[in-house]
Amino acid sequence: MPQEFAPGLVIQDFTPPLDLSQYKLIAFDMDSTLINIECVDEIADAAGRKAEVAAITEAAMRGEITDYKDSLRQRVALLKGVTMAHMEQVYNERLQLNPGAAELVAACKEAGLKVLLVSGGFTFFTDRIRARLGIDFARSNVLEVVDGVLTGRMVDQPWGDICDGEEKRRTLLEVSTLMGIPASQTIAMGDGANDLPMMGVAGLSVAYHAKPRVRAQAQVAINQGGLDRLLELRA
Repeated sequence: MPQEFAPGLVIQDFTPPLDLSQYKLIAFDMDSTLINIECVDEIADAAGRKAEVAAITEAAMRGEITDYKDSLRQRVALLKGVTMAHMEQVYNERLQLNPGAAELVAACKEAGLKVLLVSGGFTFFTDRIRARLGIDFARSNVLEVVDGVLTGRMVDQPWGDICDGEEKRRTLLEVSTLMGIPASQTIAMGDGANDLPMMGVAGLSVAYHAKPRVRAQAQVAINQGGLDRLLELRA
């Protein structure tokens, strides 16, 4: 049965204390986990299509849309015509790190963990967040841009076409293999249904202000406060 370790911090299948030294890699989702927004929704606002795109995003994050790749293609198609100036505006004016994000990343790095950012979002944002927080590895999607304007399509990458839930899982396992560690020495944090595959193979799964389905399956759920509340489980 779930137990509330402290107000808003629920433990379902984990016994404190948390010893970060037992882990070697922590993987984060980006949108609504490390940062406060769903980037695709905010980009769509520039095209006057936020309500339409946000409805698809919400359904996908709740797990009501089973084909994440198709849902993302639908949303990206609605971004056609958005300029790079609008993208910069989203980053500069709307995107913020979620509370405790920098503190948790710093604590993990200090404990010797590598940090992975794996996102169904876009490299325009993940590249900046990676640099800002000193993240070691990142994987996300590339928006096609022609003459400074989004085409409504994404660019295939050497690893595949779209970073969906299965790709998040595969990336976590790929990085852990490259590091020579078992998946049991990894932590995965997310909020939406497309985070469940990587959370399912990690040694510790953490839901952050997550959808009900994700909270129910995570070993630890942070329902109030910042990401660094995970550190409260330490001895």
